[in-house]
Amino acid sequence: METGIKDFARPVEASAIKELLPSRPRVLALGEPTHGEDTLLDLRNTLFRQLVEQENYRTIALETDCLKALIVDAYVTSGEGALDDVMRRGFSHDWGGSQANRELIRWIREFNAARLADDHVRFAGMDGPLEITGAESPRQALTALHAHLAAHVDADLLPCTADRLDELLGADAPWTDPAAMTDPSRSIGRTQRARELRLLADDMVTLLETQAPHLAAASSPADRDRARLYGRTAVGLLRYHSWMADTSPARMARLLATRDEMMAGNLLALAEHGPVLVFAHNSHLQRDKSAMRMWGHPRVEWWSAGALVSTRLGDQYAHLATALGTLRHHGVDTPPADTLEGILHAVPDPQYVIDAARLAAAARDTHAEPRVSPYFGYAPLDPSHLPRIDGVVYVRHVPRD
Repeated sequence: METGIKDFARPVEASAIKELLPSRPRVLALGEPTHGEDTLLDLRNTLFRQLVEQENYRTIALETDCLKALIVDAYVTSGEGALDDVMRRGFSHDWGGSQANRELIRWIREFNAARLADDHVRFAGMDGPLEITGAESPRQALTALHAHLAAHVDADLLPCTADRLDELLGADAPWTDPAAMTDPSRSIGRTQRARELRLLADDMVTLLETQAPHLAAASSPADRDRARLYGRTAVGLLRYHSWMADTSPARMARLLATRDEMMAGNLLALAEHGPVLVFAHNSHLQRDKSAMRMWGHPRVEWWSAGALVSTRLGDQYAHLATALGTLRHHGVDTPPADTLEGILHAVPDPQYVIDAARLAAAARDTHAEPRVSPYFGYAPLDPSHLPRIDGVVYVRHVPRD
């Protein structure tokens, strides 16, 4: 078995990825099975640099807040701000502290500094302003969307004034109350003012569309793209807050699905302008349904952003899933031989990529079983997903950073 797999293993390089795919996809997604490991991020950095330089990808999107990411994009395209501050304010999930993320942003800025604006690499967040513990206030998205419209359309077309919007939003603290994630009664997502804000957000997004010819003449493409981002985010956040207030058994499934729908919307919008590289957890990028258990809830299933984007783009979406062998500082030791990771681990190379169809054949021959992880933060690769994955990147060992 080692010989069969090894014959098809290739170094994790842009040329090997190109061989796996019939053509350059519009969205090329690299998934990770666990968060926070710089070994995986360093590998991402090396591969993404090659794909930018050799395959002309010009957008890199990470699993981080799409609004905070605007700070990073301003830095990499124009040098706005200081790197330390950009890393602190431009990332969610505390990922601005990652050395590998810092190196990626530094490299993008250096790459762009020597090029004209239309050849710049742009940075984007695919996630909404969300954490696993809750969600942000819709204030930033709603007020920025209102300001864009107020600057370009007649005041009598606006569904409300800026003062009325501020009054309805109120203080941010009730929106961001972390207790609301586990206690629906603490959420304000279904109060009368939240319902009114949802209607106003819908009206403003509709105004963006109905005034599109005028806005195309009165504002720049970048400003319009940003306004649409604010609109998607406002609508998605208000929907998310509404489901936080839900008490039905479907609550968690709705929250997870809403988050991934926001991710999918962001990726599709980015893909309208050219090929996109995206890096996020496999559960957000796979074509199969995602599933998880949390906070004592039974197994929850939802369609990931990758599944939604793939449905829209077809073979213009590609997913490379990263699998790993050992993560000993989290209790993940050598994978059992009868698992998918066990098959991959038989090849001694520290890192390699392999065609998923070749690996699926080996998994069938050996009746590979899903690996069971002793660490909740690591999700092994499901052998049943291989027919809907384009390639597997294997990392033999992830040391403690």
